[in-house]
Amino acid sequence: MISTVSSSSPARRTLVHPSLLTSVVVALLAPSTLSCAFTGDQAKQAKEAPAVSPVPGCTLVNELILPEEVHFKNLWQVTFGGQNAEAYWNFADDQLSLQIMNKSDGRNCDRIYVTGADGSMRQVSNGVGVTTCAFFMPDDEAVLYASTQSGHDGCPTKPPSEVYTWMLWPDYDIYVRELGTGMEKPLVEAYGYDAEATVSPQGDRIVFTSTRSGDVELWTCDLDGQNLQQVTDTLGYDGGAFFNHAGDRLVFRTTAWTPGDEDREQAAYREDLQRWQVRPNNMEIYTIRPDGSEREQVTALGGANFAPYFLPDDQRIIFSSNHHSREINGVKFNFDLFICDLDGRNLERITYFDDVPGKQFDSFPMFSHDGKYLAFSSNRGDGKVGDTNVFIAEWIEDPAAVEAPPK
Repeated sequence: MISTVSSSSPARRTLVHPSLLTSVVVALLAPSTLSCAFTGDQAKQAKEAPAVSPVPGCTLVNELILPEEVHFKNLWQVTFGGQNAEAYWNFADDQLSLQIMNKSDGRNCDRIYVTGADGSMRQVSNGVGVTTCAFFMPDDEAVLYASTQSGHDGCPTKPPSEVYTWMLWPDYDIYVRELGTGMEKPLVEAYGYDAEATVSPQGDRIVFTSTRSGDVELWTCDLDGQNLQQVTDTLGYDGGAFFNHAGDRLVFRTTAWTPGDEDREQAAYREDLQRWQVRPNNMEIYTIRPDGSEREQVTALGGANFAPYFLPDDQRIIFSSNHHSREINGVKFNFDLFICDLDGRNLERITYFDDVPGKQFDSFPMFSHDGKYLAFSSNRGDGKVGDTNVFIAEWIEDPAAVEAPPK
């Protein structure tokens, strides 16, 4: 659960939350925000250079690829309007799970959706409370996500604060919904924040973020929620974790303390935690073994570095960062995608939308398992300022090896 900058959410995505009711399979067919046809310039582009999206029904928007974005061969837009984020691939690389909030049509806090083979989009969360952090189970027949439905009917109200914070609603538990039957069952539950769950590409283990130890730490469990194991134990927010493809290492984001000011910052962190919130302004990327050993720092860039994911070779990491952004009234608004080695070296910038106010957010990257496509969330496009939509880019690993088109 983290935040889309224009929404209110933590962890790998956008926090908007709470719910309580029983099994209201509310709107398993909600209004679709998925576009299903090429029009105008896109139709001309498709004719000149046929490009087929790996997820049916998306719109080709190659005009939104900036000249500097040399790793993008083709770009498709999946959603249009509202707050759409944390889109993650299924194991077959032909569907995405994601969260959507669009107040213009009554979806006032995040709900979970999956794309369909017919170009549709289907709501799978029950509409009670707030939800976040969806991810496919290994058989692609079920999706897990976090929900506050045990403690809230509607969207929780974020308490006033003078600083930007992520809420860690204590009613968040992790649920699994079967896509075929619509049946939902709790997977990980206990009072406190349990969210940000993802599944190992090996299909044998789940990692999630929890406050059950008294701090915000990483935990793992079996696919049925059993055999809980604590991974991290260092003071600060540890979250947003993903397994590498081999399933033997995790990448995550964590609180970065300012040298010489640790005591003050840690005291403020503990006070915030008592209010079920954290400040994500200073975070760096780390890796660790699932057993808690070999905790190693990747980035030391300053600012907010989050939403990390391993590249297919497991030797590099893609993540979102505002370390390069200029400050406006003390805030760094511009987030772009970067890639670096496991030791933080060979930093490369991937996205470049940074000159248009309200269009400066690129985050939540996840490569398809075959490495051919990158799903991410972005403010780019012609929507309202602050709209965040899901995109899929066809990936070029080595731009220098691609022949220039004939003149």
